[in-house]
Amino acid sequence: MNLKKINVAVALLLASVFASAVYADIALQSKEQVEGTWKLEHTKNSLTDKDPVTREDTWVFKDGKLTILHIPREGKYYDQPPVNYEIEDGKLKIALVGSGRFEEFSLVEMNDKNMTLKGKFGSYSFFAKK
Repeated sequence: MNLKKINVAVALLLASVFASAVYADIALQSKEQVEGTWKLEHTKNSLTDKDPVTREDTWVFKDGKLTILHIPREGKYYDQPPVNYEIEDGKLKIALVGSGRFEEFSLVEMNDKNMTLKGKFGSYSFFAKK
């Protein structure tokens, strides 16, 4: 293998390492990190999905409870009753209404104004702080 091919291979390897680091999950440490009111702006099936789904609901995290407000359904809107949420192994676990099961999310990005969550099946939810 000549030096040029080795340099290209090394460059590709480094690029893949840095690209995967950009989208690495961030471990949540406490419930307080997500506490507040977040407008769910859109969801995507993957980060490269060209067709995001616009959303209208608002997620309110407060005192270990999540209330989802303004959920559209058949031309009307409804609010989901509060459910418990917890942080376990760095992930956000949200109880499903009327079930003993949880939905699990990883934190992908968070700052003072935005939060991106990744569902366990690879979908992404993009929030703006209200």
